[in-house]
Amino acid sequence: MKRAKILFLNVFPASRSCARLREILESSSKPVITIQEQSIEAHKSPQVAAKLSSTISHLQPDLVFLFLSSCQLEPTGKLIKTILKGRPELPIMALVEDCKPDETLALLELGVADFITPPIKATTVLPRFWRLIDKIRRDKEVSYSLTERLGLKQLIGESPTFLEVKRKIPLVAKCDTSVLISGETGTGKELCARAIHYLSPRVNKTFIPVTCGAIPMELMENELFGHTKGAYTGAASSNSGLIQEADGGTLFLDDIDCLPYAAQGKLLRFLQEKEYRQLGSTKILHADVRVISTTNRELGEVVDQGNFRKDLFFRLNIVPLKLPPLHNRREDIPLLAGHFLAKYAEEFDRQVLEFATEAMEKLLMYDWPGNVRELEHVVERAVVLSEREVIGAAEIILPQSSAAQQRESFKEAKARVVAQFERSYIQGLLLAHHGNITRAAKAAQKNPRAFWHLIYKHDIDAQSFRAK
Repeated sequence: MKRAKILFLNVFPASRSCARLREILESSSKPVITIQEQSIEAHKSPQVAAKLSSTISHLQPDLVFLFLSSCQLEPTGKLIKTILKGRPELPIMALVEDCKPDETLALLELGVADFITPPIKATTVLPRFWRLIDKIRRDKEVSYSLTERLGLKQLIGESPTFLEVKRKIPLVAKCDTSVLISGETGTGKELCARAIHYLSPRVNKTFIPVTCGAIPMELMENELFGHTKGAYTGAASSNSGLIQEADGGTLFLDDIDCLPYAAQGKLLRFLQEKEYRQLGSTKILHADVRVISTTNRELGEVVDQGNFRKDLFFRLNIVPLKLPPLHNRREDIPLLAGHFLAKYAEEFDRQVLEFATEAMEKLLMYDWPGNVRELEHVVERAVVLSEREVIGAAEIILPQSSAAQQRESFKEAKARVVAQFERSYIQGLLLAHHGNITRAAKAAQKNPRAFWHLIYKHDIDAQSFRAK
């Protein structure tokens, strides 16, 4: 059984109730609960609020016991409001030394889940305590199950390669660590990142997306870390920055390979220490942020080229997820096409129900260089153009180059692919050996005459490689 975290907040240190309750709970529940105690002075509101918020954020308790000398509604209400500020679902059990009958309802209206009054007996406390703990666990299970279904709802597919990635998402979401999602453009990297956020303990906080390639290089540091007033010419006011906006939540860095080199060092320090400085400031700020990043390139190769810091790559790549391209999961095309058909038929109020066989064949035969995003756009266009309940082949509009491929026989398609391979392979060898045909032929394990024949067949200019 998972350990339950209990926070004792004692506003009445002179009372023995806190020690007595701890004794009762620990004597019967030592293996499954963790208790942390904190004494607070309710009359010091600003100090209490700051300290309490920090404690609750750090401990993440399952239940709070609030020890009060009496039910003074105004200070008690402020205290409960402070407790519930970041965790409105957090149950509070109050133990009040002196509580009048007409004040008990007021306590419940303030947000208390249950309350206890002296004398404190194990036969009274334990059943109510465990009933509340069991309810919390059941609610968490139901909530997580619902959140999981919603979080993974947009990730559609049953192919083994896709299910392998999808299976990891709930596991990754529970661990508060950096994730690097790679894959071709249009494979659903942001959907994957959002699913991780929705299934994580940060679900009630913000998800801040940043497209690194869309922000000018000179503005990137300012966007991420913010600036103070007067930090540079034109800085008429301060800007908190996206990291501060994402505090407690998730910062999604799309196309991380486009992050300027100068900003990479500051991001690395933030990931390591959870601290940073705004432009124009010497003050160190802190933020509790999870970073999920994506790339459509092999980030390891970008590191080798000297355009990305190796230490930052290792810090971001703690948990790697790689989404497969659509042409590697063709069995998912009917599922995805059906999902987009239903989506846009409802959005455009069209009575379109299904794809004709010829239309689905066109979808299955196409290579989808734009992946799922391209498929979505093709289906959206087909729904707009369709005047019947069944989408025909004419409504599936694909690039001209694919139309000829649809009509090819198996033999023709095979010959075309082999020719493409031969030409690409020979060009690669000539480039590697600086146009030296003898060495290139040896590397290909073919005699020079046969290699010359292939060069002639594909009209390759070997001299141009020698010049390079």
